[in-house]
Amino acid sequence: MNPVKKAVFVSVGCLCVALGVAGAFLPVLPTTPLLLAAAFLFSRSSQRLHDWLAKTKVYKAYVEPINAGDGIPARKKITILGFSYAVMAVSAIVVARPLVWAILGCVAVFLLWLIGFRVPTAPAAAENRIR
Repeated sequence: MNPVKKAVFVSVGCLCVALGVAGAFLPVLPTTPLLLAAAFLFSRSSQRLHDWLAKTKVYKAYVEPINAGDGIPARKKITILGFSYAVMAVSAIVVARPLVWAILGCVAVFLLWLIGFRVPTAPAAAENRIR
C-alpha cells in the first residue's frame, strides 16, 4: 500500500475511534458506525491497530454483537436510550432555545427509530455473552 494512503487511513481511523468512543457518552455521535469505519480503515492499513481495536471494550460492546448478527439486548437498548435522552434533556434545559429543542427532538426521534427499530434486538440469552 502507498505510504501516504496508509497514513491517511490510519489517521482517519484514529479519528473515527476517538469520535466513536466519545459517541459512547454523547448522544449526538453514532458510536457503532464510527467504530465500523475505523475497523475498515485499520483492516486496510494496519493489522496491529485493527487487532487492538477488536480487543477494546467499546468495540466488543457496540460492534461485535452487530457483526455477529445478534443485535443489542433490550436492556442495553433501554440504557442507551435512557442515558441519551437524559443528556438531551439537560442540554435542552441549559440552552433553552426553540431551535435547539427542535434539533434535539429530531435527534431523539431518530435515535428511537435507530435503536428501537433498526438495530436488531438480541435474545435474552445473548445478553450474558455480550457483557
